[in-house]
Amino acid sequence: QVQLLESGGGSVQSGGSLRLSCAVSGDTHNAPNMGWYRQAPGKEREGVATIESDGSTDYADFAKGRFTISQDNAKNTLYLQMNNLKVEDTAVYYCATDFTVISGGPPELGFRFARGQGTQVTVSS
Repeated sequence: QVQLLESGGGSVQSGGSLRLSCAVSGDTHNAPNMGWYRQAPGKEREGVATIESDGSTDYADFAKGRFTISQDNAKNTLYLQMNNLKVEDTAVYYCATDFTVISGGPPELGFRFARGQGTQVTVSS
């Protein structure tokens, strides 16, 4: 079982940056991938980015060019660097394992899907 604990959320003005962190522990070596998804009030969740064990990454269209996912295996930490934030990026961001980003739709969840408690990101104009 994987345990995930996010941090780094907060409030920022449009155009600003935030870096989210996710401390990962537990049985991670069977996790197909790691990543971030988000959910805004009244909206369905949407995948943001994933990273595979070989380091390959996948991003939702809205994240390309603005967000960067990375991991520090020595620290068992997953990151999401978010630049040029927009008001529409406001959401709770979740660190998760075993899902696939589907641009324009909710993420596809695997049977090993697990998530953290989430961290709020608020972008104001």
